[in-house]
Amino acid sequence: MTYQICLIHPMDPRGSKVGGIETHVRQMLRYPPPDCRMLFVGVDSRGDCKLGQVTTADIDGQSFDFLPVSFFPADQIHSAAKSLGQSLTFRFGIGLVRYLRSIRRVTRNVTGSIELQRFEFALFPRLLGKPAIQIIHGEGSKADKMDSLIKKYWFLHRANEEIAIRLANKIVCVNSNIARRVEEEFKVASDRVVCMAVSVDTVTFRQADFDVRDGIFRVMFAGRLDEFKDPPTMFKTLKEVHERLNGAFEFHYVGTSDPDRYAEFKLIDKFTIRPGFCTPAQVAAIAARCHAGFLTSFFEGMPCYLLEMLSVGRPVVAIRLPQFDEVIEEGVSGSMVERGVDEPVLIAQLADRLCETWSLIRSRRIDPKLVHRKIERFSVNTQLMGHFARHKALFERGSAEAEVRSATLTDRNRPVT
Repeated sequence: MTYQICLIHPMDPRGSKVGGIETHVRQMLRYPPPDCRMLFVGVDSRGDCKLGQVTTADIDGQSFDFLPVSFFPADQIHSAAKSLGQSLTFRFGIGLVRYLRSIRRVTRNVTGSIELQRFEFALFPRLLGKPAIQIIHGEGSKADKMDSLIKKYWFLHRANEEIAIRLANKIVCVNSNIARRVEEEFKVASDRVVCMAVSVDTVTFRQADFDVRDGIFRVMFAGRLDEFKDPPTMFKTLKEVHERLNGAFEFHYVGTSDPDRYAEFKLIDKFTIRPGFCTPAQVAAIAARCHAGFLTSFFEGMPCYLLEMLSVGRPVVAIRLPQFDEVIEEGVSGSMVERGVDEPVLIAQLADRLCETWSLIRSRRIDPKLVHRKIERFSVNTQLMGHFARHKALFERGSAEAEVRSATLTDRNRPVT
C-alpha cells in the first residue's frame, strides 16, 4: 500500500533558495521509498502554478505532488523581511489557511503523516487529522545576531515553539544540544525526541583528491551570508590569509546573498570568485577544486555545507561549536578555535589554522579519505532511509491505536446476552 508524506514549508523546491532546511526538503522529495508518494505544500516562485491545485513536479527525474498556496517571486525570496507584510512565512501561513480545504481534500483519504520545518504551522497537522514530525534546525537565542524577523518577534517565536513541541508526535533535532534543551526546558519525554542532522548526498558530494599543482590555496563557503554566520570576521580573516600567502589565495563564495552589504567584503572582493546560485552537482564540483571550508558562525544546527565539504574530503576550519566536535578532528578533518577572545586575536588564530591546514594539505598529511569518513553516518542512505521509516512507524502506530479504540467501542456497544 502506498502511503503519503506531506511536507509543509514556505519554499519552492524547484527554485534557487539554499540552506540546510532546503537541502533536507529536496532530499526527502528526491529519495522517497518505492511505497511512498510525496506531497509538498509550498510556494510558487515562478508564477506558473494555480494556487490551491496539485501539479506534478520533479527533482532530478523523481516526481512529487506539488500544491502551492502562496506566490512569492524568486527575486525576493533571498532577502530577509523587514516587516510582517514582507515576510514569506507570514504570507505562506495566510495561504495555508486560505487553501486548507484543498490540502484536506488531497490528504483526507490517504494513509500518511506530515512533516514541518517551522514552528508557525504546528496546528495544521491537527486540523488535517494527521500525525506530525517537527524538525528543529536551529538553536539561536534572542541575544544572537540574525537577519530574520524572529529576533523582533522573539516572544511569538517562543510561543510557537512551545505549541509545536507539545503537539508534535515526534521531534527531530539536528544536534544533541537542541535535543537536550527540548527535553529539559519543555519536560518532553526522551522517547519523543530524536537526533538527526541534515543528511549528505555522498553520491553527489563524492570524495576527491587534492590538486595543489598551481600553489594557490582555495577556500570555499556555500550558503546564505546571514548575520549569524558572522561574515565580517570571515572576510577579515580571509584578507589576513591572502596577505600571509602573498596573494596565492582565492575565496569561492557559492550562494545568492549579496556580500557587498557588509563593508568588510571590500577587503576581499578582488580575490573572491562568485558563481552565484549553483546546483548541488555544481557545488560539489567547486568544492572538489577547492582545498578547505571555513565557518565563523555564532550558532548553527548542523550545517549541510560543513557535511558536504567533509564528504568531498575537504577539511574545514571553524569557530568551535559543540556539535562540530562530532566531525572536525584536529589535523585530520580540520581545525577549530574558541570565540571567547578579542577580535584581532580571533582573526589571527583563524588565519593561523587556515595556513596550517594549507601546509598539511600540500605535504599530503591530510587524507581526503579520512576526512570523508567523518560523515559516513550522515549519508542519505544511512540516515534518510531511517527517517522515512520513522514516518511510516508513526502513522502505522496511529492506525493500530485507532483499530484498538474502534474494537473497544464495538465491544462496549455489543448487546449483553
